[in-house]
Amino acid sequence: MRPPLPPGLVATARAYAAGTRTPVEPKDAATVVLMRPSAAGTEVYLLRRQTSMAFAGGMCVFPGGGVDPRDFDAEVAWAGPPVSAWAAWLGADEALARALVCAAVRETFEESGVLLAGPSGDEVVADTTGDDWEADRVALEGRTLSMTDLLARRGLVLRTDLLGVWTAWTTPLFEPRRFRTWFFVADLPSGQRTRDVSGESDLVAWMPALEAVERVEAGGIGMFPPTYLTCLELSTYADPAAVVAAAQGRSVAMFTPELVEEDGGWTLSTPASLEPLLAARGRP
Repeated sequence: MRPPLPPGLVATARAYAAGTRTPVEPKDAATVVLMRPSAAGTEVYLLRRQTSMAFAGGMCVFPGGGVDPRDFDAEVAWAGPPVSAWAAWLGADEALARALVCAAVRETFEESGVLLAGPSGDEVVADTTGDDWEADRVALEGRTLSMTDLLARRGLVLRTDLLGVWTAWTTPLFEPRRFRTWFFVADLPSGQRTRDVSGESDLVAWMPALEAVERVEAGGIGMFPPTYLTCLELSTYADPAAVVAAAQGRSVAMFTPELVEEDGGWTLSTPASLEPLLAARGRP
């Protein structure tokens, strides 16, 4: 059984659902499930946000963040599926689709040091651990350098073909900080490695997706439902290659959790496609 919501939160949520309170307009965001194979199955890269953070403090998340205005730059060097295809898969217009893909690549580099880019559409950067790369990452994070300028200066193109679309969630109506977040998946490029570089986290770790699920269920780590459910779904795939293959051509519809009554209490709804996975774990 999913944990019931506290009565006070239920009352607030019902007020928003009834239209007597106006919800905050969600901001667009992108997050990337960075993966690598292991003997225990697909591993995912997780960051635990500092408890002092205004949003999701103490929670384990994937690299990601809000879309920046410069992510909309149409001049960004691009390789892979056309923007029109991404728009169809993401359920967004072309301008937003381009910005979401750029934000996904940018945030992954900012928060893990991994860059999904290369000299051409057939190559990917092999190593981003040098001091010059770190200076670029810091400048990108500080918004003194844009992704377009970074790629142009280094003669690189975005390897959008290394990304796949997985799911999309909007924060519930009653939350004071809301995001409309698209989830991408990507295999860790050969030769690159993650680094503990995010100033927003106090711990980073590679963890088998199933182990992450088990730790959440045991109360060892905290995750919001979209992160937990994504780990649960990915744990059913043999390796990252299978996940990336399943993501090819996958289109998503934005899901916003709503109040549902369950066993005399109230909880939040889950996408119908994931209910069987929850039931299999005794969490109907």
